[in-house]
Amino acid sequence: MNQRSYQGNRVSTVLGRKLGNELLRLRDAAGRTQQQAAEALSATATKIVKMERGWVPIRDPDLRALCDFYGLRDPSAVASLLNLAHLDRERRKAKGWWQQLPKTGSLSEYIAMEDVAKQVRTWQLSFVPGLLQTAEYARALAVGEGAWDDPDEIERMVDARLQRQRRLRDDDPLHVYAVVWEAALRQLVGGPPVMRAQLSRLSAVAELATVRLQVLPYRAGAHACAASSFTIISFAEDEAADVVHTDTIGSTVWAENEYDSSKYREFFDRTARQALSQSDSLSLIDSIRKEL
Repeated sequence: MNQRSYQGNRVSTVLGRKLGNELLRLRDAAGRTQQQAAEALSATATKIVKMERGWVPIRDPDLRALCDFYGLRDPSAVASLLNLAHLDRERRKAKGWWQQLPKTGSLSEYIAMEDVAKQVRTWQLSFVPGLLQTAEYARALAVGEGAWDDPDEIERMVDARLQRQRRLRDDDPLHVYAVVWEAALRQLVGGPPVMRAQLSRLSAVAELATVRLQVLPYRAGAHACAASSFTIISFAEDEAADVVHTDTIGSTVWAENEYDSSKYREFFDRTARQALSQSDSLSLIDSIRKEL
């Protein structure tokens, strides 16, 4: 898994990258070069590079021409790629509210993906997942992080976090499966009053049918996900593979192929099995809240 560079004006290119990977696979299987593919479209090799990396939307005529050039004759396979291209073009047209956020870097692309996702599975070592945070907790995190000097920018980030949470109650809701280490619930982010309110919020939001919350207690000992936090984003479309998002201090890492995402799913499931049930998790959360 490599840190991915950002190219072009994109909203959510997970489908575009999936389509580009399919075109690259077809070209390799056909023994064609990028230059030859470009000549088949009367285009430049640079255009083929952008298409294969998911940096640009792909028009149906170009896609049909490449399928023919690569020898893909199965009508259902061609139709699947055309549908994938259509979905990608529609996603790129979206003008999400998150595009106005200050200094978000890769966060804008993450929110764009989350906004069209069906489910997120998130493992958190150090803090409560953003979709489950109170405004006061989110504000205390932003102040502690120190990335924003302007109080107005901090408030915009807090508002954005709360706006993301609306999807939990949408007509087509986002489903959240969160596993949180006990340490994240004991860290006094914002002080005792803020944490008491945050823990109460967790108890309340866990009542939603769209939320599954488990706590990995200290006593669980060693576990598969000790190295870092991460979020697995799943989409409704069969054509879109899961995407894994991991933030580090200096970079953002995306795992976008099926092999890597399956490994993260395996690690998440193993850690979830070590975690308390939701009922026992809520009992622990209530106990920690009362200690404060």
